[in-house]
Amino acid sequence: MPADTARRVVVYSDIGCPWASLALHNLRRAARAQDVELAVEHRAFPLELFNSRPTPKRILDPEVDVVAEVEPELGWRPWRRPESEYAVTTLLAMEAVQAAQHIDGLAAGDQLDAALRHAFYAESRCVSVHPEVVDVAAACPLVDAERLDHALRHGTHRAGLFTQWEEAQGPSVQGSPHFFLPDGSDVHNPGITFTWAKGTPAPVVTAYDPSVFERLVKR
Repeated sequence: MPADTARRVVVYSDIGCPWASLALHNLRRAARAQDVELAVEHRAFPLELFNSRPTPKRILDPEVDVVAEVEPELGWRPWRRPESEYAVTTLLAMEAVQAAQHIDGLAAGDQLDAALRHAFYAESRCVSVHPEVVDVAAACPLVDAERLDHALRHGTHRAGLFTQWEEAQGPSVQGSPHFFLPDGSDVHNPGITFTWAKGTPAPVVTAYDPSVFERLVKR
């Protein structure tokens, strides 16, 4: 068994899912606070493939605003570039995380995942395009950006992305994010609950408890 099995957390998510980005932020923060080096294995839950369309900006914008309000530490801001430059797909970004995990290890993949989410939500960078993804990777100390660039050019991890999508269609994975822990337990979108009534402009958070992640890290 791999040496990191006892601290490996598998998470299915989409980089274009604000709730997943919030959950991963809280997981990483809790791990740092407890001085625990988690091994986070990212697997893709590509919403655009499930829904057969890009996730609409009109849905993401209110979700981003709500997440930014409950967790200011993220530094998220509304999209500041022209709408024509908005990220219409996150498949390439998720493929890059898969490649980084394979080339440089899980820590590198997790570092790149966090950087791509920050680039999208805080810096309004279009993580749909190859040069932007590689540029983000180049700023990650654990990631070999040249090898990542080569992997993306050759599409060596695109098939794996679709395999994970097929896996995520099974009954075990409920959505983005869904965490699977080393003790055999799992939890879908922990730490926050919200409602979004039909016809209303934004979701309403009914409970937010990031301390949930402290308990997850201890487990």
